[in-house]
Amino acid sequence: MANSMRVFQGGTAVITGAGSGIGEGLARVAAEQGMRVVLADIAGDRAEAVAESIRGQGGEALALVVDVSEPQSLDRLAAQSQEAFGDVMLLVNNAGVETLGFSWELSAEQWEKTLNINIHGAIHGVRAFAPRMLAAGKPAWIANTASIGGLGMMPIQTSYILSKHAMISFSECLSLEMQLKQAPIHVAAILPGPVATRIFADGGTSADAGSEQHRAMMHNMLEADGISGEEAARRILPQLAAREFWVSTHPEITREFAGNRARHLAGLEQPALPAEVLAAMGLAVES
Repeated sequence: MANSMRVFQGGTAVITGAGSGIGEGLARVAAEQGMRVVLADIAGDRAEAVAESIRGQGGEALALVVDVSEPQSLDRLAAQSQEAFGDVMLLVNNAGVETLGFSWELSAEQWEKTLNINIHGAIHGVRAFAPRMLAAGKPAWIANTASIGGLGMMPIQTSYILSKHAMISFSECLSLEMQLKQAPIHVAAILPGPVATRIFADGGTSADAGSEQHRAMMHNMLEADGISGEEAARRILPQLAAREFWVSTHPEITREFAGNRARHLAGLEQPALPAEVLAAMGLAVES
């Protein structure tokens, strides 16, 4: 991995949602590779704790309180990052939340929070950093954290799944825009599989039993297949260094999701859940 990651050495990485989970892992592994790291998180205490740990190991790290749902907050992040460490080589729009509940039972505020953080956060990040990257004219990376869920469908996670489909489409179109500009900026979509993060703890839920059953199903999946945020980062960063567009933590699961989605669309099939998924959610399967 060290050789493939050499391209990042001496560069600056800005990572949102860096106080825990995948964002924390990316910050730690990027620092190991000799990058200066800006950790942005709405939970400033968590980001500062990670930054302090990185500095304690000889790395350079700056923690900043950032609300990705506010465009001005991302503008300040871009300016402060440039002032502290110079041109940004790697931007990872990673901040995200999960909200569980039937679409009509989530409040308008819950919908807005999920979409503002998961979608608009990345848009604000690109608007704040891309002009600076383009002006610098140096090789750079913009990576947006989507999910394998962005390749499929799932009830009760509707607001989250919707946002991750949007992140994939945004990343695809942004990549084409950079190609049109002939810019040395590589765009990637990160599709994590099961990773142990705080995303369920920091999100919200409706009060119905179905949401709790779904939360239990997701918890069981993470217990069985989940990896740590740091392990996820060790899988993600080499793929970014290799300029992959589709970046995965669990390639086999990603290929399975992508294949299922392709078959579903090619056949114009009706939306349906496999019986084993319904059973895992504690729901009856009609015969």
